[in-house]
Amino acid sequence: MTAERVIGVIGGSGVYDIAGLEGATWQAVETTFGAPSDELLVGYYDGVKMVFLPRHGRGHRFTPTSVPYRANIAAMKMMGVTDLVAVSAVGSLREDYAPGDFVVVDQYIDRTFARAKSFFDTGLVGHVSVAHPTCARLSALCAEAARKIGVTVHAGGTYVAMEGPQFSTQAESELYRSWHADVIGMTGMPEAKLAREAEMCYACVAMVTDFDCWHPDHDAVDVAQVVATAIANADKARNLVAALPALLKGPAETCAKGCTHALDGAIMTAPAKRDPEVIARLMPVMGRVLKG
Repeated sequence: MTAERVIGVIGGSGVYDIAGLEGATWQAVETTFGAPSDELLVGYYDGVKMVFLPRHGRGHRFTPTSVPYRANIAAMKMMGVTDLVAVSAVGSLREDYAPGDFVVVDQYIDRTFARAKSFFDTGLVGHVSVAHPTCARLSALCAEAARKIGVTVHAGGTYVAMEGPQFSTQAESELYRSWHADVIGMTGMPEAKLAREAEMCYACVAMVTDFDCWHPDHDAVDVAQVVATAIANADKARNLVAALPALLKGPAETCAKGCTHALDGAIMTAPAKRDPEVIARLMPVMGRVLKG
């Protein structure tokens, strides 16, 4: 049986809605991991169903640490999302990745430490591979969409996910550059890991708002500058999202990169030792491998 293609979009700083959706309505969703950051905006664009969620909530209420990442991903899964595109504001760690550029991320360095990073818990243990944490197919289509709307886009890049909410010290910024990281942000993890556990194709479009404090012309990251560039990037992000349905038309298919079967062989806990309460909590996210 072929499934309906549903494009999910998680909007970062400056992106709190998606204009032009036909029949758009904000819908409240409650998950077994609590409420997501906000209601979900559901509608159709160019005949393809789309679901939008502002990561920080409308009005930017959640800090990077307090974003309910598990509830956000669970809500997208419950809404039938097959292709999930995350839009995130980031700082650049490279001279040639300038403010206003987009970077389609393909790797992460996870430096966060105060967030729940997995759906799995005591009573149901599982391990998925995140060697390649984003979907190469979906990422390539995001890069194509960016080119179609005339945005300077870099296909591939390593994203350092820091805890925040403060920006980096100069020493930290220089350290990350020595690691050959390309951009730095506060929300890329654990979002990508959770999307993998939920067996959704996931891509991250990082919008550069500033050079991090390593840059000789940017002694410190200025919040006003970040916000101004994020607002300018928001229109580009909406145009990119609008270009995606034409590239993703047709029914959803099994991902050749393995995203839709990431849980095959991942569960370690013996069936007789699995906690029924944990299974019930995970069923909306991992029902494919937990049923029966």
